[in-house]
Amino acid sequence: MKPFAEGEVILLVDKVGRRHRVRLRAGERHSIHSGLVHHDDLIGRPEGVVISTQMGARLLAVRPTFAEQVTGRRRQAQPIYPKDLGAILVTADVHPGAQVIEAGTGTGALTLAALRAVGPQGAVVSYESREEFLEAARRGIVESLGALPANLTLKLGDVYEGVDERDMDRVLLDLPEPWQAAPAAKSALRPGGIVFAHCPNVSQVQRFFDCLRELRGFGMLEAFEVLQRGWTVRGRSMRPSHRMVAHTGFLCFARRLAEDELFEPEGEGFR
Repeated sequence: MKPFAEGEVILLVDKVGRRHRVRLRAGERHSIHSGLVHHDDLIGRPEGVVISTQMGARLLAVRPTFAEQVTGRRRQAQPIYPKDLGAILVTADVHPGAQVIEAGTGTGALTLAALRAVGPQGAVVSYESREEFLEAARRGIVESLGALPANLTLKLGDVYEGVDERDMDRVLLDLPEPWQAAPAAKSALRPGGIVFAHCPNVSQVQRFFDCLRELRGFGMLEAFEVLQRGWTVRGRSMRPSHRMVAHTGFLCFARRLAEDELFEPEGEGFR
């Protein structure tokens, strides 16, 4: 891995786990409660180096992970949390080479996650109805990847009114009223394709699934939530963390059928 370079965003992690985002600039300094860090002491150094402030505090310097980029970026919209992103990609089976529609773009968190999953052979088309959100997402994507990927298309448009794409593998919906986008998802998906919707509350889940049932042509409706609780491990002492990332939204999935039927297996996982 190449050493830290000027202009790069890194994380400085202190002994209690606090993370400080720093963009490296030659000749500049970064001030934290435990002292000053000279950027020149980091530029050209390898990732994982431990440095000290002038007050003797030790800091670990690393590049931010994708999850840290998602949660650390300044944003206008609420992002989908890292704990949910992994579950979305696996359950929706967003695979290398997949053709994916996303709506709305929002912060670009799900956009970036989908791009990583489909790889260079796949493609992501992301719709956003708010121009300022689309431009903010564009800037965030460029900041993360260095440029706008060739296999990403950002569209200013309202999916409630329909989409141009057909025979897509996946449709990912992060919208205030995903049921309004259900007809567009149905027309865009190939048989066997998967639609996902992020719903903050259970009444939205019910309305989204009711709409899919009325439209017909969908099956295997499934909804769940992901709760994340950390643990503190020090020597022989183990205890659950005092804080956890609890409910952030319901993750809803359904498969596109070849015919305009409805298929719902009986069982707890499909309701």
